[in-house]
Amino acid sequence: MIASVLRFGRQKSPRGDLKIVNTALKELRYSFGVFNRHRDKRKVTMFGSARLAADSPECRAARDFAARIADRGFMVITGGAGGIMQAGNEGAGRERSFGVNIRLPFEQGANPILDGDEKLVWFKYFFTRKLLLVKDADAIALFPGGFGTHDEGFEVLTLAQTGKNRPVPVVLVDAPGGTYWAAWERFVQETIVARGLVAPEDAALYRITDDVGAAVDEITRFYRNYHSSRYVGDRFVIRLNRPIPRGALAEINAAFADIVVEGEIAASGALEGEANEPEIAALPRLAFRFDRRRFARLRQMIDRINALY
Repeated sequence: MIASVLRFGRQKSPRGDLKIVNTALKELRYSFGVFNRHRDKRKVTMFGSARLAADSPECRAARDFAARIADRGFMVITGGAGGIMQAGNEGAGRERSFGVNIRLPFEQGANPILDGDEKLVWFKYFFTRKLLLVKDADAIALFPGGFGTHDEGFEVLTLAQTGKNRPVPVVLVDAPGGTYWAAWERFVQETIVARGLVAPEDAALYRITDDVGAAVDEITRFYRNYHSSRYVGDRFVIRLNRPIPRGALAEINAAFADIVVEGEIAASGALEGEANEPEIAALPRLAFRFDRRRFARLRQMIDRINALY
């Protein structure tokens, strides 16, 4: 990521360092303003290749996925260029689309769906662009792509694995009958997991499918009862759309005691530290002292909570 701020040589002067910081801050401040105007809408970020033809099976799947997820009330964020990105913006439509583009000497002009739209934001640096693609996303959908897609995908999974991003569903979507993500999964399982470089349970952080309908269901099911979460002091608080039945709470405590460092998972109202979010103060909550390590198990717990309804 750091290398993305360098072009052909290392910046050698404090003035050059200051220029990088100033440019990054200006771009971030502007883009935060654009996204804040739509903060009440959940959003899905779509990653994938700019080089795939519009009539390729992958682009057709991306277009279909974006149309279906937009119909479920989500807005779509893409890189704003061609290929999978344009297909995503086409499927969602201009009004329900964002573009977060990068200035490159090739390949990254704005697609015609978003060209001139106020929701198309341009970045000089990859690291600031990636921040925006993930920061406001309530879900991530990865379609087949090149180095950039894998860079973005592995960063998303690293953030999920380490708890540096809030829990969100991550779906790896192939064209019907495609083998792109199945081959990726073999590498992950046979090389990375087999050597103990990630835990087997970390597979819970993502889903692989070649069925667009299943991908849409995976995202919408995640928010069936789960609303949001945050830390308040030493407790992790999960906000829910509906309260957990008492018997079910006992089962959840038994199943996920391994991620609780002290006490138990308890039903709760809004905590004092949540006073800055009055709009969701009435939501029921679960609060517990999370070990802050096993985020894949936390994802499994959220899935268990959603499965109750």
